[in-house]
Amino acid sequence: MHQARTTCPYCGVGCGVLARLEGDRLTGVDGDSDHPANFGRLCVKGSALHETLGDHGRLLRPRVDGVEVDWDTALDTVAERLQATRTAHGDQAVAAYLSGQLLTEDYYVANKLFKGFLGTPHLDTNSRLCMASAVAAHKRAFGADAVPCSYEDLEEAELVVLVGANLAWNHPVLYQRLRTAKSRNPLMRVVVIDPRVTDSCEIADLYLGVAPGSDARLFNGLLAWMADQGKLDRVYLEKHTQGLDETLAAARGDDTTLEAIAADCDVDAERLETFFYWFASQLHVVTLFSQGINQSSSGTDKANAIINCHLAGGKLGLPGAGPFSITGQPNAMGGREVGGLANQLAAHMDYHTPGALDRVTRFWTTDGLVPTLPEGPGHKAVELFAAIERGELRAVWIMATNPAVSLPDANRVRRALARCPLVIVSECVADTDLLAYADIVLPATGWSEKDGTVTNSERCISRQRGLLPPPGEARHDWWIMVEVARRLGVGEAFAYRHPGEIFDEHARLSAFENAAESARLFDISALAGLDRAAYDALAPIQWPVTADAPHGTARLFEDGRFATPDGRAHLVPVRPRGPEQSLSPARPLRLNTGRVRDQWHTMTRTGRAPRLMNHRAEPFIEVAPEDAAAQGIEDQQLARLSGAGGDYVGRVRLSRAQRRGELFVPIHWTDQFSGTARTGALLEAHLDPVSGQPELKQGAVALALLAAGWEATLLVADDLTLGGEIRGDVAYWARIPLSHAERWQLAGHPGDAPDWRTWLAAYLPTAPTLWSEDPDGGRWRAAGIAEGRLRWWLMVGPPAELPGLAWLTERFAEAAGGEGLDAGRRRRLLAGCDDGAGDSGPLVCSCHQVGQRAIVAAIREGDASVEALGARLACGTQCGSCIPELKSLIEESAEPRAEEEGAHAFAKTQPNTIDVA
Repeated sequence: MHQARTTCPYCGVGCGVLARLEGDRLTGVDGDSDHPANFGRLCVKGSALHETLGDHGRLLRPRVDGVEVDWDTALDTVAERLQATRTAHGDQAVAAYLSGQLLTEDYYVANKLFKGFLGTPHLDTNSRLCMASAVAAHKRAFGADAVPCSYEDLEEAELVVLVGANLAWNHPVLYQRLRTAKSRNPLMRVVVIDPRVTDSCEIADLYLGVAPGSDARLFNGLLAWMADQGKLDRVYLEKHTQGLDETLAAARGDDTTLEAIAADCDVDAERLETFFYWFASQLHVVTLFSQGINQSSSGTDKANAIINCHLAGGKLGLPGAGPFSITGQPNAMGGREVGGLANQLAAHMDYHTPGALDRVTRFWTTDGLVPTLPEGPGHKAVELFAAIERGELRAVWIMATNPAVSLPDANRVRRALARCPLVIVSECVADTDLLAYADIVLPATGWSEKDGTVTNSERCISRQRGLLPPPGEARHDWWIMVEVARRLGVGEAFAYRHPGEIFDEHARLSAFENAAESARLFDISALAGLDRAAYDALAPIQWPVTADAPHGTARLFEDGRFATPDGRAHLVPVRPRGPEQSLSPARPLRLNTGRVRDQWHTMTRTGRAPRLMNHRAEPFIEVAPEDAAAQGIEDQQLARLSGAGGDYVGRVRLSRAQRRGELFVPIHWTDQFSGTARTGALLEAHLDPVSGQPELKQGAVALALLAAGWEATLLVADDLTLGGEIRGDVAYWARIPLSHAERWQLAGHPGDAPDWRTWLAAYLPTAPTLWSEDPDGGRWRAAGIAEGRLRWWLMVGPPAELPGLAWLTERFAEAAGGEGLDAGRRRRLLAGCDDGAGDSGPLVCSCHQVGQRAIVAAIREGDASVEALGARLACGTQCGSCIPELKSLIEESAEPRAEEEGAHAFAKTQPNTIDVA
């Protein structure tokens, strides 16, 4: 057994991980106490990384036109078809769509291949969907895409503002750092600005529940208020900035009275004034912003409105001060460094950077092999797929992402891919929504197999190390592209044998002609020339990394000099705009989208860890009670949302945290996990005109009850394939991986109550062995046993009547004979629980699998604090993500309430039970 250091592949926090290995098996993970991002903490997703590994469900061999082939055949075919497309339609008929899941070395090779040697500008990344507006705002304000802050600034700040960032769920380790810092500094204040009351509000001193899309109006109002109250830093503004007068004039283009701003933002005027006073009066202010700002048709302006306030108050370049964009993906910033966006070249150079095209061309010229870089930017993500639909782009290579789910107007994206003559997909997972459209499928390596670097939200470069051998015939993305380049006749420019060689070229390019008088901020020249051992041992370090800063740079702009031609930061005039998609009588409700605590992107990784599926097992719709009542919908019923491009079906969760007239849905579910739960299908493709980032956070929808004739829960042994096409025969389904089994949550069409024995025979190979029915109540339970093993279990009735499934799930692991299903356990199968075993209720703590009922019981027995619950049940003691929920349960349990009935009722009586044995 030994340990190895690597980096978590999830959010932009970039936590260090200590992986425990036994031979070729990764048996567990811990947080790396030496890593500056997390100091040993891990969230529940990170702590379950080892549970997501294994060959099951992985792509193991290349496929061409649906047929498995060897690598030489696959690579030859890729090169031949790309070249044929270029010959017939020109270089710019080829495109690539990349991902923040790629390592920096993969990104670098892709950018060099497509832009440099295939001559197409049409290479973009799914990072366009999460942080392109922040990039554009940084460039407008600072002259470069440079995040000025470090995580340490959260601990140095006196005021931390969270805007459109549910840190507690989306960046849990950073939230815990902030929570700890606040507990140590009684003077620190935290403000949360968000349309929803999220778990991040647990540490908030002030909450502003703004109307969706009103952020720019709020920060414009703050700027005008600071000016009116004499709170501008005139010295800093005069020495280090320009554009104040024009920016203030734009801010004052609307009524700047507190009452008018509060009305437009739909917040209380007194609370708004409190926020304005706190921000204006404190120098050490950090404003954390994320997708709630960026994913908007005016996201760049919103980010600049925030930056304007920091510049106007001199709250930048100081410990505990600055605007701080928190990225969603682990290597969104690494992709930005090497030109992963369509409007970039490499090493933070753009097409409009004077001399950049010539500079990169000369640097990439190898042995007389000269790249043919395009003259200008290519299509950004949404535009790229629109160009495919129009037939302008004839070939696309998609790596490590799933645009068939994640892009807005996703059904249109699918139509475009279906029309595209050549779709190449590099992917780890055997079943994704995208693979149905692929002509060539290339099995790629994943986390724990890939070797390279990533850069987190604070500019910290960390090593992600290859720890395990790739399964089957999976290969590294950079290797695949190098082999294609060789077959295209440009192999001399891609003579890489190891990712360390790619990183070295990347570092050298960052320094190439990067003279002091025209310095580019991105500079890692001190990392050039690392040998294999030094690269393998590379410790986390923040760029710039230069001869003057060999140990990295924690904070930018401390000297007040920026990367603009005049060295000054630019305040940018902003005119606020609301969401692009207007409400209407047909779609009267404002949709808000986002992540959930225990899932990641489209669940191809987290969906492999059963305990991560327990906190939110099904797609859901969070609704204010008044809005649900208006449609006659009750808590936990199924409902349908109708949007511009399609529908979404999920289980209703009534929530007082939701503003009236607004709904929340999660982004993670795909056609692999549910039938109609893709948020991309609900949303129109409205784009920010500066950044090209789509408005994924907001939309307009109608809500209606899903008419269901019946509901059922079916558990199936994980080695058993369902027969028949169950997905198409029901009104709703959701697939939920469990340990040793899969859970299917089902609902039937109205008037379609089946004969359950016939229905089971259509889908399952084992006939019912036990069953119990209550015809008058429309209830039915059954189980199938073969050779002493439980093969499936069915309950017809609403899921509120389910027992806790932990005991039942373990029965699927029992072999025939020996310690298998004895008579006592067999008798309890239909009840779903052993004698004395009760339903643990909804899962709260994923780390230790602690349910709500156990927590409530402990609270009522006197353990009415987070610390006491942790000592008794261990909940909240690992990643801390569940602490806000624990606090809510403590508050809710202050008043006694009747125990819920239903879940245990079947355990007490079993009428009309039949056991064919």
